[in-house]
Amino acid sequence: MEELTISEVARRAGVRATTIRYYESISLLPAPRRANGRRRYDIGILDRLAFIQVAQRLGFTLSEIALLFGQRDSEAPLADRWQALAREKLADVDRLIRHAHQVRHALLGGLRCDCPTLDACINCVLKHCA
Repeated sequence: MEELTISEVARRAGVRATTIRYYESISLLPAPRRANGRRRYDIGILDRLAFIQVAQRLGFTLSEIALLFGQRDSEAPLADRWQALAREKLADVDRLIRHAHQVRHALLGGLRCDCPTLDACINCVLKHCA
């Protein structure tokens, strides 16, 4: 069984060693085996780190990811927990999309602005952002 040092894991995963130690401190990663006081990781740790990185790119917080990893004794299967979190995240994304559309509409309205004074421009902006 191949074992990796913390620096090897960090290099392969594209993260800092401090990140790995932090993830261990918040139980996002399991405590590694120690040999002569040094951390030794199973190669499978790279998959777990890859999952964490993908989940973060999808907008999940470390706390949300920890919910998936930390509820081993939960009666709810992992797939159910993942789907519940994904549904919540989709609702967040939908809210962001609606907000982005509102911002886009207001900015497009501002591009049509030909106001001669600041007061007129303020009124124009308020009209498009209301």
